[in-house]
Amino acid sequence: MVDQKKTAGNLQRTKSRHSFWQTFWKYRVLTLMCLPAILFFFLFSYMPMPGIYVAFVKYNYRDGIFGSRFVGLQNFQFLWESGKLLTLTRNTILYNLAFILLGNFLAVFTAILLNELQSRWFKKVSQTMMFLPYFISQVLVGVLVYNLLNYDTGFVNQILGAMGKDLWQPYADSKVWPVILVLIYLWQQTGYNSVVYFASICGTDPAIIEASKVDGANAFQRIRYILLPSLKPTIIILLLFALGGIVKGNFGLFYNVIGTNSLLYDTTDIIETFVYRATMTDFNFSSASAVGLYQSVVGFVIVMTVNYVIKKIDPEYSLF
Repeated sequence: MVDQKKTAGNLQRTKSRHSFWQTFWKYRVLTLMCLPAILFFFLFSYMPMPGIYVAFVKYNYRDGIFGSRFVGLQNFQFLWESGKLLTLTRNTILYNLAFILLGNFLAVFTAILLNELQSRWFKKVSQTMMFLPYFISQVLVGVLVYNLLNYDTGFVNQILGAMGKDLWQPYADSKVWPVILVLIYLWQQTGYNSVVYFASICGTDPAIIEASKVDGANAFQRIRYILLPSLKPTIIILLLFALGGIVKGNFGLFYNVIGTNSLLYDTTDIIETFVYRATMTDFNFSSASAVGLYQSVVGFVIVMTVNYVIKKIDPEYSLF
């Protein structure tokens, strides 16, 4: 009986190996097309993983990563003992929630509007104009914002002064910057994000659209009952991917627009900017690595939780 079980197990393993190689050979062209992506993730995502060890040592250049003294969880006290962990995490998550929710809403709205345009020439010009801000450097964005909002020579205060109004001091008022930063992000990213949704709309079967027109459906009914349901899988997948980075802030935007203005830190300081200032001052790479690991673990937990909830509601839209 035991020999029969072993024989059956060996046959099953042999069959599985043959099945794997048969499947691999059958889809060899598709596998070859995926090879660059596989190499990219292997080189830049999996090979650097041993570097996580830096978060648990007191790193120094002379001894290297694995020769440095092991200190356990001591580096994770970097954020906790600073007293800013909750504030930094709150700011990072709330900004990212605004970026994700408002950004995706505007991207879907823009894609639908572009799809409803009848003039192909105007549609292409509109797409190009909305796409251009994405290619503007964050450094240049910071310069533009400063020239608009500067107290002494800013464009806004020049207009207010000419109208006899009191001058505005945004760089001394931390409460206005959440709105300003969200608006800057939406201006720069909406055109780029709408491309994915517009491509998904273009993939909708034209016969369905034509049939709805024949049945008397107006534009709003077509959007509600055809376009939005067709966008649902894309929206859910992109939201899942975005939630994975919800504790990773947009360092380029915040650092170049806010800089080192301590008056605004209450509402604009995120994990990345705080770590940057700390590491560039103290050169504490172990603490920076600990923060990166903290962000990755939290992001992983969020993605797994959201994916589990979606799988319970509708398994077709879950990642796995």
